[in-house]
Amino acid sequence: MATATPTDPTGPSHLLSKAPGTDNRPGRLLAVVIAAQFMALLDVFIVNVAAPTIRDELGASGAGLQLVIAGYTITYAVLLITGARLGERVGHRRMYLVGLAVFTVASLACGLSQGTGELIAFRLLQGAGSALLIPQVLSLIQRNFTGEARTRALGAYSAVLAIGAAAGQVLGGILVSADLFGTGWRPVFLVNVPVGVALLVVAGRVLPRDGGGGVGRGGETVGERAGETAGERAGEAATARARGLDLPGLVLLGAAVSLFTVPLVLGQEKGWPLWSWLCLGAAAVVFALFCGYESRLSRGGGAPLIAPRVLRIPGMGLAVFRIAVVMAVNAGFLFVLTLHIQGGLGYSALRAGLTFAPTAVVFGAVGLTWRRWPAAAQRALIPGGFALTAVSALAVGLVLRDGGEGGPWLYAAFVGIGVGLALGFSPTLTRALSTVRPEDAADASGLLSTVAQLGQLTGVAAFGALFLNRLESQGAPGAYSSADALLVCSYALAGAAALGAVSGLVRMRR
Repeated sequence: MATATPTDPTGPSHLLSKAPGTDNRPGRLLAVVIAAQFMALLDVFIVNVAAPTIRDELGASGAGLQLVIAGYTITYAVLLITGARLGERVGHRRMYLVGLAVFTVASLACGLSQGTGELIAFRLLQGAGSALLIPQVLSLIQRNFTGEARTRALGAYSAVLAIGAAAGQVLGGILVSADLFGTGWRPVFLVNVPVGVALLVVAGRVLPRDGGGGVGRGGETVGERAGETAGERAGEAATARARGLDLPGLVLLGAAVSLFTVPLVLGQEKGWPLWSWLCLGAAAVVFALFCGYESRLSRGGGAPLIAPRVLRIPGMGLAVFRIAVVMAVNAGFLFVLTLHIQGGLGYSALRAGLTFAPTAVVFGAVGLTWRRWPAAAQRALIPGGFALTAVSALAVGLVLRDGGEGGPWLYAAFVGIGVGLALGFSPTLTRALSTVRPEDAADASGLLSTVAQLGQLTGVAAFGALFLNRLESQGAPGAYSSADALLVCSYALAGAAALGAVSGLVRMRR
C-alpha cells in the first residue's frame, strides 16, 4: 500500500494541488475520516448496552441476541482484508464513500427492524459496510499526510480508538434509557443515519480524488512526491490493482467462520444436537483447506488473504494467539456482564454503561502511555497484563456471587481488567508490527486486525453460550442464578487470560 513520504518544502512537490470539486483543507479531511472511524467503533459497543432491551422488546432468544452482537463482527472480520484490497484497486476515496453508504443504510434498516431475524441480517450488512469503510481510514491518513502532520493525524486516530469504547457504552445507555418517543433500543442504530448522511455530503467535497494530491508537512496538500516520476506513480497504481482479491480464500474463510460460530451459538439452545458437532468438525476441516489453499496460492505468486510468510515472522504466531485471547476475553466479559448487570441486578441501561466506563477509559489511557513506563518493566508488561486480567476477572465473579452490587471492589476489579487487557494488547500489537518488513506491513496489519475481530466473535459466542446455558436451567433442581452463571464465566475468563500469561512467560524466557 503506497504512502506519502516527507517532501522538501522548497521543491515542486510542496506545491498545492487541488482536484476539481474537492476541498483539500487538512483539518476537514482528517475530521471526516476520523468521524467515520469513531461512528463504526461506537456501534460495536453501543449495541452491548442495548442487548437486554433488544431481548425484551423483540423476544429474542439467547442465541438470537448473541447473533445480533456477533453478526456485525462476522462479516467485518471476514471481509476486512478484501475491503482493504478493494481500496487499493478502485480507490480509497471511492471505497470510503461506498462503505459509508452501506453502513448508513444498514443502520437505518437495523433501527426499523421488526424481528430478530431482520435485525441479524441487517447487522451482517452493517458489518460489511464497516469492512469496506474502515480500512480506508488509515490508508487515507497514510497517503495524504506527511511529517508532523501525519504524526498529529495518527495521534487523533489513536485518541478515537481510546475513547470510542467508553463513549459507545455511555451513549448507548443514554439513548436506551431516554426511550425517545417510545422507540426503546432503536436510536442506538438510528443515530448513525444523520451522522452518516452528513459525512457522505461533506466527504464528497473534502476527500481528495483517487490518484490526486495529499496533505504534506505542516498540513499542506502534496502534489507529486519528491523524485517520483509520473511513470513510477502509474507503476505503483498498477501494482496495487494487480493485487488479487482471493475470492476462493474469502469463501473458504467465510464458510469456516460460519460453521464455527453458528453451532457454538445455537448448540446450547438446541441441546447440542448432532448437527452442531458435525458443523464444528467441518469448521476445522474447512479451515485446514483454507490454510492449504493460501499456501499454494502464495507459492504460485498469488496474493492470499493471509500470507503464510507473515505467520512465519518471528513472534507473529504468538502475537496472533495473544491478540485473539485479549479480544475474546474483552468481548465475552462485556457481553455476560451486561446481561448480568441489567438482568440480574436490574440496572438501567444508562447505569450499566457508566459502570463499564472506567474499564474502557483505563484501557485507552494505558494503551496510549505504556511506552513511557520504566524500561525495566517493559519485558514483563504482556505476561503481567494477562495475569492481572485473570485475577481481576475472577474477582468480578467473586464479589458479585451473592447477588449483590459489589461495591468499590467491583470497580477496582473493572479497572484491573482495563489495565490488564491494555497491557496484553497494545505492546503485543506494537512489537509484532515492529518486526515486519515494509513490504509485508499491509498483510501483517490485515492479519492482526482480522484475528482481533475473530477473537471478539469467539468471545461472544463461547462465553455467551456458557452464561446463557446456565441461565436457561433456572427452575430446575440445582438451577443457576444470574450471579452463579457469572461466576462460572469468571472462572472461564480467568482461565483464558491465564493462557495468555503463560504464553507471554514462554516468549520472555526465549
